[in-house]
Amino acid sequence: MASATTAPGVSDEALSPLGQRLRVLLSSERVVGDLRGYFGIGMPPSKATFTGNRFEHLAGGGDRPEIADRITAENLVAVQTLSVTVPAPVALDILEGPLGTRLSGLLHAIPRDINMVDADADVVADGSPADHAWHLLRDQPDVGWVIAGKLLARKRPRLLPVYDRVVRCAVGRPSSFWLALHTALREDDAALHRQLLELRQVAGVPETVSALRVCDVAVWMGHRAEGHACPR
Repeated sequence: MASATTAPGVSDEALSPLGQRLRVLLSSERVVGDLRGYFGIGMPPSKATFTGNRFEHLAGGGDRPEIADRITAENLVAVQTLSVTVPAPVALDILEGPLGTRLSGLLHAIPRDINMVDADADVVADGSPADHAWHLLRDQPDVGWVIAGKLLARKRPRLLPVYDRVVRCAVGRPSSFWLALHTALREDDAALHRQLLELRQVAGVPETVSALRVCDVAVWMGHRAEGHACPR
């Protein structure tokens, strides 16, 4: 098995641009410590610094079978742990109105029990149900792409990544982040995906935290610590 800080395999030049960038970021010596700090590994709950360590686990998770295809009030609270809030009128439409009905139909068509690395590209491609759900949320008043992505990541944590301004600042702006990440995870015999699983294990992060979330937290923590002024 590879070390927790270095992914073996093909040369960097043979990887996609995002794959190259993530290889560098995830090979930092600080990654394991960052993961432990973020998820409060070895700390009492009262000492945990980041509310985001409850994002995937609050109320049993957003993808548990009985609520996987609808957005609940618990899901709306969960995204607040990542420092965003769904505007009240949109939240009410999701919980009680036609927006919630439309989103439930789309969620029903998005696989629940598959990792991005194992999914076909068309599952996250333009025109897919996931893409339609993202656009539907993004276009609601005062929602935008960050909140839309975080809400969908809560519903499909193994398939759809958290992607915000800090991560975008760290990794660049591919035309489709989902497809670029899908490529990066699968290339070189899925070396990046395996590296993320190993980082999770070494850091002691629960297996209920997806590889996508490990990637997000590692990149976010490292870039944040460097003090970048990320553009909006």
